Amino acid sequence: MHTVLDILQKTTDFFSGKGVESARLNAELIVGHALGLKRMQLYLQFERLLTEPELERIRPLVRRRGQREPLAYVLGTAEFCGLTLKADRRALVPRPETERLVELLQERCVPAPARVLDLGTGSGCIALALASAWPGAEVVAVDASEEALALARENGESTGLAARVRWLKSDWFSGLPVDARFDLIVSNPPYLTAEETAAAEPEVRTYEPASALTAAEAGMADLRKIIAGAPRFLAPGGWLAMETGIAQHAALLADLARAGLHDGESVKDLADRDRFVVARAG
Repeated sequence: MHTVLDILQKTTDFFSGKGVESARLNAELIVGHALGLKRMQLYLQFERLLTEPELERIRPLVRRRGQREPLAYVLGTAEFCGLTLKADRRALVPRPETERLVELLQERCVPAPARVLDLGTGSGCIALALASAWPGAEVVAVDASEEALALARENGESTGLAARVRWLKSDWFSGLPVDARFDLIVSNPPYLTAEETAAAEPEVRTYEPASALTAAEAGMADLRKIIAGAPRFLAPGGWLAMETGIAQHAALLADLARAGLHDGESVKDLADRDRFVVARAG
């Protein structure tokens, strides 16, 4: 018979041997998830003996994480800006740096924009977070992937925000009405080079959709498509905001200026790295 603490220690050692970062935290979250316990509840039951059915629920989850499947995919959910979102291989795992993008938009866009476009919505995390923050905004979220859009719609339903976001299949701007105008266009597009994706952790390069990670032209092909297309769809004074790679900003700021967008600015993330670019329509 094994206690909760026994399994936590064995799982932590197993994860450490597989190169899993924060092995103990991963062990606690996975064992707690399998047992239906929060971490604090888990701490209070260290000496509890586990039954065989309970161990059978834990083992496949531990095996998946040991194979370096992302923790969010194993647990099936990810937290983003206070929302609990479904997470699986149909879209990227929502990341903390993208939460900073949402915070940045709330700081800059005052008053709140009336119409928002989220390009390449993936799991729907940005669109849903902004819909939650700005109840009066009309939010349109597009993606070229039917699978990603299906996941985003599921997240809209589970968060109770489905009626607040219109989901649309579109390769960037291609599926939008020609007369559509937005006060904010936001995107977290692919921005890694093929070499950066190949060098990434197994969680990224093996499990997350490559089409949402990697772009041509030193990772800037999709960013440049967005910059080129944005002026046509921005209302006067409207914002464009994008998450980017940290070595791309000089080139992107020049692209923004050439596209006729004003006040182009590079904004750092919480690790003090150039991570976002913002600009405004004239």
